[in-house]
Amino acid sequence: MAIIYRCQLELHDSLYFATREIGRLYETEPIIHNYALCYALGLVDSKIYSTTVAEEHSYRYFCPEQVPKYEEHLTPLNQQGIYITPARSIKHSAVLNTWKYANNNYHVEMEKTQKNIPSFGRAKEIAPESQFEFFVISQKPITLPKWIRLGKWMSKAEVTVAELRKSKTFSGVFTCKYPLNPLDVMFTHQVISYDVVNMPPVSLIQNVQMRGEYYQFEGISELKLPARMEYRFGS
Repeated sequence: MAIIYRCQLELHDSLYFATREIGRLYETEPIIHNYALCYALGLVDSKIYSTTVAEEHSYRYFCPEQVPKYEEHLTPLNQQGIYITPARSIKHSAVLNTWKYANNNYHVEMEKTQKNIPSFGRAKEIAPESQFEFFVISQKPITLPKWIRLGKWMSKAEVTVAELRKSKTFSGVFTCKYPLNPLDVMFTHQVISYDVVNMPPVSLIQNVQMRGEYYQFEGISELKLPARMEYRFGS
């Protein structure tokens, strides 16, 4: 029987990652990808969770190249029966920060530069005290860290965990209001309708109507989660 944890995440710093770029505006969507959560929670290449990877794909100490290795890093989580859903916003607000820089070129003889070309941009970030919710599905009890760091600025966030009890598995047509990674459900469920959240590296879906096995919880009728989710990767 799967153990399911309901997790809340509260930001203590502003959170930034570029979900989309609109001209000079770099916008952060108030959804956190499940790939990002796996890394932030320390689940990847971990002795604690028995998810170590081959030395050539090592993530713990040094990354010789900035090339994503999601398949190599996340497949061990499948082998340990650990799955993290994307996180949706419970409540959030945004802050808009403007940054600018100048190109200052100086001759070795310290002659005055001929150019001073300023450049600027704006970053829409998620503000501190914003809260998110995600789920952990595991085949055995696990302990998650209380404090993690997220995004480009390594923003500090607090994680609180509560185990959901009295879950039952059903089969049929249901609607999941929470964001999902489509690659992780499309091979085990028939996806009927959904809303798309465009974000790299894999766009997410939410408000998903689908057919297949799902978890439902006593006293929480609005919460239905697909069963048999695991990390899958496109060719």
